Amino acid sequence: MADTHDSPGEPADIRPDNERVIRWRETVAVVVLSVTAILTAWSGFEASKWGGAMSISFSQASSARIEAARDAGAVNAAKQIDLSSFSLYVQAVAEKDVALEKFVEERFTDRFRPAFDEWLAAKPLQNPNAPKTPFELASYVPPGQREAAAADARADRLFQVALRNNQRGDNYTILTVLFALVLFFAAFSGRFETPRLSWAMLIGAVVLLIVGICFLAAFPKLV
Repeated sequence: MADTHDSPGEPADIRPDNERVIRWRETVAVVVLSVTAILTAWSGFEASKWGGAMSISFSQASSARIEAARDAGAVNAAKQIDLSSFSLYVQAVAEKDVALEKFVEERFTDRFRPAFDEWLAAKPLQNPNAPKTPFELASYVPPGQREAAAADARADRLFQVALRNNQRGDNYTILTVLFALVLFFAAFSGRFETPRLSWAMLIGAVVLLIVGICFLAAFPKLV
């Protein structure tokens, strides 16, 4: 009786080789799925952290805006007092009321006095190039003006930080989408009967995983 296992048209090692290839492909797919699942969770964590940082920065920017508005209100109130006194002084000079002129000048505030003296030294009545009013001079600094400018600058800076944090959170969110594609390709790589399609899907998953890892390594971390 002829031995069918020794038939020249059917090599005995075809089935074991196929099984080894399938096991190797399944092992690679499991590794890709495991690594991608971990990186997806990490990307979601980073997206959440950057979103929280964005909210904090926006809140700090709003507080700085409120502080700047409060200081600006104090500046306007101080300017209004000095402006009223200066207007009365100008009226006294125009009416040549020396007593009223002296009375008002003696009651100028300490913050207005240096600017007024500098303006008066410029001889505004004779010099056409002299400043129109003392309020145009750098020596006039009402209380709260520097604080308002500093708070406003701080608000601008914090707002830009918030926008940057928001973009970083969006980057990590997009990265989770990329890793989701990796999971999809790797999971479906074993669903095809044709080995070429299975390997094509798995290789595509590996390529996307490597791209995602490169992006993840480049993105700033917030732990």
